[in-house]
Amino acid sequence: MAADNSNAEQRFSLIKENLAEFLNEEIIKKVVDEGGHPKIYWGTATTGRPHCGYLVPAIKMAQFLAAGCELTVLLADIHGFLDNLKAPLELVMHRAEFYRYTISTLLGAVGVSTEKLKIVLGSSYQKSAEYVMDVYKMASIISEHDAKKAGAEIVKQTDNAPLSGLLYPILQVLDEQYLDVDAQFGGVDQRKLFIAAKEWLPKLGYKERAHLMNPMVPGLHGGKMSSSDPDSKIDLLDSPETVAKKIKKAHAAPQVTEDNGLLAFIEYVLLPASGLRGKKEFKVERERDGLETLVYEDIEKIREDYKNDILTPQLIKPAITRDLNALLAPIQEAFKNNKEWQEIAEKAYPPPPKKEKKVKNKGTRYPGGGKPEEKALPVRTNGDAPAEATEAAPSAQ
Repeated sequence: MAADNSNAEQRFSLIKENLAEFLNEEIIKKVVDEGGHPKIYWGTATTGRPHCGYLVPAIKMAQFLAAGCELTVLLADIHGFLDNLKAPLELVMHRAEFYRYTISTLLGAVGVSTEKLKIVLGSSYQKSAEYVMDVYKMASIISEHDAKKAGAEIVKQTDNAPLSGLLYPILQVLDEQYLDVDAQFGGVDQRKLFIAAKEWLPKLGYKERAHLMNPMVPGLHGGKMSSSDPDSKIDLLDSPETVAKKIKKAHAAPQVTEDNGLLAFIEYVLLPASGLRGKKEFKVERERDGLETLVYEDIEKIREDYKNDILTPQLIKPAITRDLNALLAPIQEAFKNNKEWQEIAEKAYPPPPKKEKKVKNKGTRYPGGGKPEEKALPVRTNGDAPAEATEAAPSAQ
Protein backbone atom coordinates (compact mmCIF):
# COMPACT_ATOMS: atom_id res chain seq x y z
CA MET A 1 0.00 0.00 0.00
CA ALA A 2 1.39 3.43 -0.95
CA ALA A 3 2.20 5.94 1.78
CA ASP A 4 0.66 9.37 2.15
CA ASN A 5 2.02 11.36 -0.82
CA SER A 6 2.77 14.55 1.09
CA ASN A 7 4.61 12.65 3.82
CA ALA A 8 6.59 10.67 1.22
CA GLU A 9 7.57 13.88 -0.55
CA GLN A 10 8.76 15.45 2.70
CA ARG A 11 10.81 12.38 3.57
CA PHE A 12 12.40 12.18 0.13
CA SER A 13 13.10 15.92 0.13
CA LEU A 14 14.92 15.59 3.47
CA ILE A 15 16.96 12.66 2.13
CA LYS A 16 18.01 14.72 -0.93
CA GLU A 17 18.73 17.99 0.90
CA ASN A 18 22.26 19.40 0.38
CA LEU A 19 23.46 16.43 -1.69
CA ALA A 20 25.93 17.14 -4.49
CA GLU A 21 24.81 14.10 -6.50
CA PHE A 22 22.34 11.22 -6.21
CA LEU A 23 22.86 8.17 -8.45
CA ASN A 24 19.93 5.76 -9.06
CA GLU A 25 17.69 7.86 -6.84
CA GLU A 26 14.64 5.98 -8.14
CA ILE A 27 15.70 3.04 -5.94
CA ILE A 28 15.25 5.11 -2.78
CA LYS A 29 12.19 6.98 -4.04
CA LYS A 30 10.37 3.70 -4.68
CA VAL A 31 10.98 2.52 -1.10
CA VAL A 32 9.83 5.88 0.32
CA ASP A 33 6.73 6.05 -1.92
CA GLU A 34 5.72 2.60 -0.68
CA GLY A 35 6.05 3.75 2.94
CA GLY A 36 9.19 1.71 3.56
CA HIS A 37 12.48 2.54 5.26
CA PRO A 38 15.42 2.89 2.85
CA LYS A 39 18.55 1.16 4.11
CA ILE A 40 21.60 3.40 3.75
CA TYR A 41 25.16 2.86 4.89
CA TRP A 42 28.10 5.18 5.47
CA GLY A 43 31.57 3.84 6.07
CA THR A 44 34.62 5.42 7.59
CA ALA A 45 38.14 4.03 7.89
CA THR A 46 39.05 4.29 11.56
CA THR A 47 42.38 6.06 11.24
CA GLY A 48 42.58 9.80 12.01
CA ARG A 49 40.86 11.33 15.03
CA PRO A 50 37.30 12.53 14.22
CA HIS A 51 37.05 16.33 13.95
CA CYS A 52 34.35 18.84 13.09
CA GLY A 53 34.62 17.94 9.41
CA TYR A 54 32.78 14.75 10.42
CA LEU A 55 29.79 16.90 11.36
CA VAL A 56 29.00 17.33 7.65
CA PRO A 57 28.24 13.63 6.99
CA ALA A 58 26.89 13.22 10.53
CA ILE A 59 24.24 15.91 10.05
CA LYS A 60 23.27 14.35 6.71
CA MET A 61 23.00 10.95 8.40
CA ALA A 62 20.86 12.51 11.11
CA GLN A 63 18.57 13.73 8.32
CA PHE A 64 18.39 10.17 6.96
CA LEU A 65 17.29 8.97 10.41
CA ALA A 66 14.74 11.80 10.68
CA ALA A 67 13.37 10.73 7.27
CA GLY A 68 12.78 7.21 8.58
CA CYS A 69 15.78 5.53 6.95
CA GLU A 70 17.58 2.56 8.47
CA LEU A 71 21.17 3.76 8.85
CA THR A 72 24.23 1.55 9.13
CA VAL A 73 27.56 3.10 10.07
CA LEU A 74 30.45 0.87 9.04
CA LEU A 75 33.58 1.23 11.14
CA ALA A 76 35.96 0.02 8.47
CA ASP A 77 38.85 -1.21 10.59
CA ILE A 78 40.24 -3.55 7.93
CA HIS A 79 39.98 -0.79 5.31
CA GLY A 80 41.97 1.48 7.63
CA PHE A 81 44.71 -1.14 7.80
CA LEU A 82 44.69 -1.76 4.03
CA ASP A 83 45.00 1.94 3.11
CA ASN A 84 48.79 1.99 2.79
CA LEU A 85 49.13 0.83 6.40
CA LYS A 86 48.23 4.25 7.82
CA ALA A 87 48.06 2.74 11.30
CA PRO A 88 48.96 -0.62 12.93
CA LEU A 89 46.04 -3.05 13.17
CA GLU A 90 45.92 -2.94 16.98
CA LEU A 91 45.73 0.86 16.96
CA VAL A 92 43.01 0.77 14.27
CA MET A 93 40.91 -1.50 16.52
CA HIS A 94 41.13 0.94 19.44
CA ARG A 95 40.22 3.77 17.10
CA ALA A 96 37.18 1.86 15.87
CA GLU A 97 35.88 1.80 19.45
CA PHE A 98 36.58 5.53 19.79
CA TYR A 99 34.60 6.15 16.58
CA ARG A 100 31.73 4.00 17.89
CA TYR A 101 31.33 6.16 20.99
CA THR A 102 31.83 9.41 19.07
CA ILE A 103 29.42 8.80 16.20
CA SER A 104 26.58 7.39 18.28
CA THR A 105 26.86 10.29 20.75
CA LEU A 106 27.13 12.84 17.95
CA LEU A 107 23.97 11.64 16.21
CA GLY A 108 22.10 11.58 19.50
CA ALA A 109 23.27 15.13 20.27
CA VAL A 110 21.39 16.50 17.26
CA GLY A 111 18.15 15.29 18.76
CA VAL A 112 17.13 12.56 16.29
CA SER A 113 16.10 9.08 17.36
CA THR A 114 18.88 6.53 16.96
CA GLU A 115 16.46 3.60 17.11
CA LYS A 116 17.17 2.80 13.44
CA LEU A 117 20.95 3.30 13.79
CA LYS A 118 23.24 0.29 13.58
CA ILE A 119 27.03 0.47 14.00
CA VAL A 120 28.96 -2.43 12.46
CA LEU A 121 32.66 -3.31 12.69
CA GLY A 122 34.04 -4.31 9.31
CA SER A 123 36.10 -7.19 10.67
CA SER A 124 32.93 -8.74 12.14
CA TYR A 125 31.96 -10.04 8.68
CA GLN A 126 34.81 -9.23 6.28
CA LYS A 127 36.78 -12.31 7.40
CA SER A 128 33.93 -14.77 6.75
CA ALA A 129 34.56 -17.53 4.17
CA GLU A 130 31.73 -16.28 1.92
CA TYR A 131 32.97 -12.68 1.91
CA VAL A 132 36.60 -13.66 1.30
CA MET A 133 35.54 -15.93 -1.58
CA ASP A 134 33.72 -12.99 -3.16
CA VAL A 135 36.87 -10.88 -2.77
CA TYR A 136 38.75 -13.58 -4.72
CA LYS A 137 36.02 -13.72 -7.39
CA MET A 138 36.00 -9.98 -7.86
CA ALA A 139 39.81 -9.83 -7.89
CA SER A 140 39.75 -12.32 -10.78
CA ILE A 141 37.52 -10.14 -12.98
CA ILE A 142 38.67 -6.61 -12.07
CA SER A 143 41.83 -5.27 -13.70
CA GLU A 144 44.65 -3.55 -11.85
CA HIS A 145 43.87 -0.40 -13.87
CA ASP A 146 40.20 -0.38 -12.84
CA ALA A 147 41.01 -1.06 -9.17
CA LYS A 148 43.49 1.83 -9.11
CA LYS A 149 41.03 4.11 -10.87
CA ALA A 150 38.22 3.28 -8.43
CA GLY A 151 40.38 4.01 -5.40
CA ALA A 152 42.27 6.98 -6.89
CA GLU A 153 40.63 9.62 -4.69
CA ILE A 154 40.44 7.66 -1.45
CA VAL A 155 43.44 5.32 -1.27
CA LYS A 156 46.90 6.78 -0.82
CA GLN A 157 48.73 6.54 -4.14
CA THR A 158 52.48 5.89 -4.29
CA ASP A 159 54.92 4.72 -6.96
CA ASN A 160 55.33 1.30 -5.37
CA ALA A 161 52.09 0.93 -3.42
CA PRO A 162 51.26 -2.19 -1.40
CA LEU A 163 48.84 -4.66 -3.01
CA SER A 164 46.43 -3.91 -0.13
CA GLY A 165 45.51 -0.61 -1.81
CA LEU A 166 44.00 -2.54 -4.74
CA LEU A 167 41.91 -4.66 -2.38
CA TYR A 168 40.45 -1.59 -0.65
CA PRO A 169 37.91 -0.66 -3.39
CA ILE A 170 36.90 -4.30 -3.85
CA LEU A 171 36.01 -4.57 -0.16
CA GLN A 172 34.08 -1.31 -0.19
CA VAL A 173 32.02 -2.42 -3.19
CA LEU A 174 31.21 -5.79 -1.58
CA ASP A 175 30.16 -4.05 1.64
CA GLU A 176 27.02 -2.85 -0.13
CA GLN A 177 25.96 -6.46 -0.63
CA TYR A 178 27.00 -7.81 2.76
CA LEU A 179 25.42 -4.95 4.71
CA ASP A 180 22.21 -5.60 2.73
CA VAL A 181 21.53 -1.94 1.93
CA ASP A 182 19.68 0.01 -0.75
CA ALA A 183 22.31 2.76 -0.96
CA GLN A 184 25.76 3.90 0.04
CA PHE A 185 26.42 7.46 1.24
CA GLY A 186 29.76 9.28 0.99
CA GLY A 187 31.58 12.33 -0.34
CA VAL A 188 31.91 13.21 -4.02
CA ASP A 189 35.56 12.18 -3.71
CA GLN A 190 34.23 8.59 -3.75
CA ARG A 191 32.35 8.98 -7.02
CA LYS A 192 34.75 6.79 -9.03
CA LEU A 193 34.34 4.02 -6.49
CA PHE A 194 30.55 4.37 -6.51
CA ILE A 195 30.53 4.09 -10.32
CA ALA A 196 32.70 0.98 -9.98
CA ALA A 197 30.19 -0.52 -7.55
CA LYS A 198 27.39 -0.04 -10.09
CA GLU A 199 29.46 -1.95 -12.67
CA TRP A 200 31.18 -4.59 -10.51
CA LEU A 201 28.35 -5.94 -8.32
CA PRO A 202 26.19 -7.19 -11.23
CA LYS A 203 29.24 -9.16 -12.46
CA LEU A 204 28.84 -11.35 -9.36
CA GLY A 205 25.07 -11.50 -9.77
CA TYR A 206 24.34 -8.81 -7.16
CA LYS A 207 22.01 -5.83 -7.67
CA GLU A 208 22.96 -2.20 -8.20
CA ARG A 209 22.56 0.23 -5.33
CA ALA A 210 21.85 3.95 -5.17
CA HIS A 211 24.64 6.34 -4.19
CA LEU A 212 24.21 9.61 -2.32
CA MET A 213 27.09 12.10 -2.29
CA ASN A 214 27.90 15.05 -0.09
CA PRO A 215 29.92 17.91 -1.60
CA MET A 216 33.49 18.38 -0.37
CA VAL A 217 33.12 21.19 2.15
CA PRO A 218 36.10 23.55 2.63
CA GLY A 219 37.71 23.69 6.06
CA LEU A 220 38.21 26.78 8.17
CA HIS A 221 41.11 27.96 6.01
CA GLY A 222 39.38 27.32 2.71
CA GLY A 223 41.00 23.97 1.95
CA LYS A 224 40.14 20.49 3.16
CA MET A 225 39.66 20.08 6.90
CA SER A 226 42.50 17.73 7.81
CA SER A 227 43.33 15.70 10.91
CA SER A 228 47.04 16.29 10.28
CA ASP A 229 46.73 20.10 10.32
CA PRO A 230 45.78 21.25 13.84
CA ASP A 231 44.97 24.78 12.69
CA SER A 232 42.58 23.65 9.94
CA LYS A 233 40.38 21.48 12.14
CA ILE A 234 38.44 21.64 15.37
CA ASP A 235 38.45 18.49 17.47
CA LEU A 236 35.05 17.36 18.68
CA LEU A 237 36.42 17.48 22.24
CA ASP A 238 38.05 20.92 22.00
CA SER A 239 37.10 23.27 24.83
CA PRO A 240 34.77 26.24 24.09
CA GLU A 241 37.78 28.56 24.46
CA THR A 242 39.82 26.56 21.93
CA VAL A 243 36.88 26.49 19.51
CA ALA A 244 36.56 30.28 19.80
CA LYS A 245 40.30 30.79 19.15
CA LYS A 246 40.32 28.53 16.08
CA ILE A 247 37.25 30.11 14.55
CA LYS A 248 38.69 33.56 15.23
CA LYS A 249 41.79 32.55 13.22
CA ALA A 250 39.71 31.12 10.37
CA HIS A 251 40.29 32.63 6.96
CA ALA A 252 37.22 34.40 5.59
CA ALA A 253 37.69 37.22 3.10
CA PRO A 254 34.95 39.87 3.37
CA GLN A 255 32.29 39.68 0.62
CA VAL A 256 33.85 36.50 -0.87
CA THR A 257 31.54 33.48 -0.71
CA GLU A 258 33.53 31.02 -2.85
CA ASP A 259 35.58 28.46 -0.85
CA ASN A 260 34.40 30.18 2.32
CA GLY A 261 34.70 27.54 5.05
CA LEU A 262 32.58 29.50 7.52
CA LEU A 263 29.61 29.88 5.17
CA ALA A 264 29.93 26.22 4.15
CA PHE A 265 29.83 25.19 7.81
CA ILE A 266 26.62 27.17 8.32
CA GLU A 267 25.06 25.64 5.19
CA TYR A 268 25.94 21.98 5.79
CA VAL A 269 26.05 21.78 9.60
CA LEU A 270 24.47 24.58 11.59
CA LEU A 271 21.35 25.31 9.53
CA PRO A 272 20.30 21.66 9.02
CA ALA A 273 21.18 20.85 12.66
CA SER A 274 18.84 23.59 13.88
CA GLY A 275 16.15 22.24 11.55
CA LEU A 276 16.47 18.78 13.10
CA ARG A 277 16.06 20.31 16.55
CA GLY A 278 12.83 22.08 15.58
CA LYS A 279 13.40 25.38 13.77
CA LYS A 280 15.82 25.96 10.91
CA GLU A 281 17.52 29.28 11.61
CA PHE A 282 20.87 30.98 12.15
CA LYS A 283 21.05 34.09 14.33
CA VAL A 284 23.69 36.81 14.13
CA GLU A 285 23.71 39.21 17.07
CA ARG A 286 24.70 42.85 16.51
CA GLU A 287 24.24 44.32 19.98
CA ARG A 288 27.73 45.86 20.01
CA ASP A 289 26.76 47.90 16.95
CA GLY A 290 23.41 48.87 18.46
CA LEU A 291 21.56 46.96 15.74
CA GLU A 292 18.88 44.28 15.84
CA THR A 293 19.69 40.57 15.59
CA LEU A 294 19.68 39.11 12.09
CA VAL A 295 17.76 35.83 11.72
CA TYR A 296 18.32 33.63 8.67
CA GLU A 297 16.34 30.60 7.54
CA ASP A 298 18.24 29.79 4.33
CA ILE A 299 21.80 29.96 3.07
CA GLU A 300 21.01 32.07 0.00
CA LYS A 301 20.05 35.09 2.10
CA ILE A 302 23.20 34.62 4.19
CA ARG A 303 25.33 34.56 1.02
CA GLU A 304 23.58 37.65 -0.32
CA ASP A 305 24.13 39.64 2.88
CA TYR A 306 27.74 38.46 3.06
CA LYS A 307 28.41 39.64 -0.51
CA ASN A 308 26.81 43.01 0.32
CA ASP A 309 28.95 43.35 3.49
CA ILE A 310 25.89 43.35 5.76
CA LEU A 311 27.35 40.19 7.24
CA THR A 312 31.07 40.46 8.00
CA PRO A 313 33.58 37.89 9.27
CA GLN A 314 33.66 39.77 12.57
CA LEU A 315 29.88 39.35 12.96
CA ILE A 316 29.60 35.79 11.72
CA LYS A 317 32.46 34.18 13.66
CA PRO A 318 30.95 34.68 17.17
CA ALA A 319 27.60 33.30 15.90
CA ILE A 320 29.28 30.18 14.53
CA THR A 321 31.26 29.78 17.75
CA ARG A 322 28.07 29.97 19.82
CA ASP A 323 26.16 27.40 17.76
CA LEU A 324 29.09 25.01 17.32
CA ASN A 325 29.85 24.98 21.04
CA ALA A 326 26.16 24.27 21.71
CA LEU A 327 26.37 21.33 19.28
CA LEU A 328 29.57 19.97 20.86
CA ALA A 329 28.48 20.43 24.50
CA PRO A 330 26.46 17.18 24.84
CA ILE A 331 29.24 15.18 23.15
CA GLN A 332 31.83 16.57 25.54
CA GLU A 333 29.56 16.04 28.53
CA ALA A 334 29.07 12.40 27.53
CA PHE A 335 32.84 11.94 27.15
CA LYS A 336 33.45 13.52 30.55
CA ASN A 337 31.04 11.09 32.21
CA ASN A 338 32.25 7.95 30.43
CA LYS A 339 35.46 6.54 31.87
CA GLU A 340 35.58 3.69 29.36
CA TRP A 341 35.44 6.15 26.46
CA GLN A 342 38.27 8.16 28.05
CA GLU A 343 40.42 5.04 28.41
CA ILE A 344 39.76 4.08 24.78
CA ALA A 345 40.79 7.60 23.69
CA GLU A 346 44.17 7.20 25.42
CA LYS A 347 44.78 3.85 23.72
CA ALA A 348 43.53 5.00 20.30
CA TYR A 349 45.45 8.27 20.18
CA PRO A 350 48.42 7.98 22.54
CA PRO A 351 50.59 11.07 22.88
CA PRO A 352 53.68 11.00 20.65
CA PRO A 353 56.85 9.77 22.38
CA LYS A 354 59.00 12.50 23.83
CA LYS A 355 62.01 13.32 21.71
CA GLU A 356 65.32 12.58 23.37
CA LYS A 357 67.39 15.66 23.90
CA LYS A 358 70.40 15.54 21.63
CA VAL A 359 73.73 16.20 23.28
CA LYS A 360 75.65 18.72 21.24
CA ASN A 361 79.13 17.80 20.12
CA LYS A 362 81.15 20.52 21.77
CA GLY A 363 84.43 19.34 20.31
CA THR A 364 87.53 19.34 22.47
CA ARG A 365 86.57 22.55 24.32
CA TYR A 366 90.17 23.64 23.77
CA PRO A 367 91.26 26.48 21.46
CA GLY A 368 93.11 25.27 18.40
CA GLY A 369 91.23 21.99 18.28
CA GLY A 370 94.00 19.96 19.84
CA LYS A 371 93.76 17.77 22.91
CA PRO A 372 95.94 18.29 25.96
CA GLU A 373 98.31 15.50 26.63
CA GLU A 374 96.57 12.78 28.56
CA LYS A 375 98.18 11.03 31.45
CA ALA A 376 98.70 7.38 30.76
CA LEU A 377 96.76 4.93 32.87
CA PRO A 378 98.70 2.15 34.53
CA VAL A 379 98.79 -1.02 32.46
CA ARG A 380 97.03 -4.02 33.97
CA THR A 381 99.14 -7.12 34.20
CA ASN A 382 97.91 -10.61 34.99
CA GLY A 383 94.45 -9.21 35.68
CA ASP A 384 95.57 -7.12 38.63
CA ALA A 385 93.77 -3.85 39.28
CA PRO A 386 95.84 -0.73 38.74
CA ALA A 387 97.32 0.78 41.79
CA GLU A 388 96.18 4.19 40.71
CA ALA A 389 93.69 5.54 38.14
CA THR A 390 94.18 9.07 36.97
CA GLU A 391 91.41 11.14 35.27
CA ALA A 392 91.81 11.82 31.62
CA ALA A 393 90.99 15.22 30.22
CA PRO A 394 87.54 15.62 28.59
CA SER A 395 87.39 14.06 25.15
CA ALA A 396 85.04 14.48 22.22
CA GLN A 397 81.62 12.72 22.58
